[in-house]
Amino acid sequence: MFFDLNIKGSSLENNIKLAKEASKYGWDYINFSYNQNEFSDGLNFRDELNENLEDIIDFDYTLEIKSTNINEIRKITNKYRNKASCISVVGGDLKVNRAVVETVKIDVLSRPYLKRFDAGLNHVLAKEALNNNVAIELCFKDVLKTYLSHRSKTLSNFRDIYVLYRKFGFPLILSSRAESVFDIKTTHDFIAFFKQSGLTDDEINMSFETAGNILEFNKNRDKMIFKGVRRVTDEA
Repeated sequence: MFFDLNIKGSSLENNIKLAKEASKYGWDYINFSYNQNEFSDGLNFRDELNENLEDIIDFDYTLEIKSTNINEIRKITNKYRNKASCISVVGGDLKVNRAVVETVKIDVLSRPYLKRFDAGLNHVLAKEALNNNVAIELCFKDVLKTYLSHRSKTLSNFRDIYVLYRKFGFPLILSSRAESVFDIKTTHDFIAFFKQSGLTDDEINMSFETAGNILEFNKNRDKMIFKGVRRVTDEA
C-alpha cells in the first residue's frame, strides 16, 4: 500500500480536492497534517470529511509540531498524543532534532535538514532514532519547490541521510507535503524520483511499510506497557 503521512491540511473543500487527486494518482492512504494551532479546527470537520471520502481513500490526521522550544514540544505531544494517528516535529534546529529522536512519544522527526547546510543528523542522533523508533521523514516538496544550489544541497542532505539509514537502520518515511493538487504526483513518479535520489526499490517499499506501521502502532499505543509489550483484555 502507498502511504503519504504529510499532505498539508487546510479547509474541508481543499482537503477533499487533495484526497481525490491522491486517490486518482494511486495513493491508498493519506494523512492531513496540521500544526498545533490548527489541529483542533481540523478535527471539527473530520466526520464530514469522512462522509465525502468514504470508498475513495483512507485518511487520518498528523499533528505537525512547529517549535524550537523543547518544553513546548513535549507539552503539545502529551496533550495530543491520544488524538493524532501520527505526531511529527519539524526539524532543522539541532537541539530540536536531538530532543525529538530521544522522545518515544513522538513518531517522526520531519526534515531534520531544513534550513541547514548539513543533513541535521549524525551517528549519535541516528542511533537514538533507532533506539526510540522515531522515523526520519524526507519530503518530496523540498526538492520540487527549490532550484539550483538550494535543490542540489537538499539532494546532498538526502544522500547523507541515506548513508546513515543504511548503517543504523532507523525508520525512514517519504512524503510529499503537498499543499495543492499540483504538488501531488503519481506513485510511479514519486518512486522514480526517490530512486533517482539514491534509494533502492526495497528501501522505498520499506518506507511505505514503516508509515503503515506507525499508524498501526498508534491504534494500540494506549495499551502499550513498554516497548514490545502490549496489554490485552482477557475476555474468557
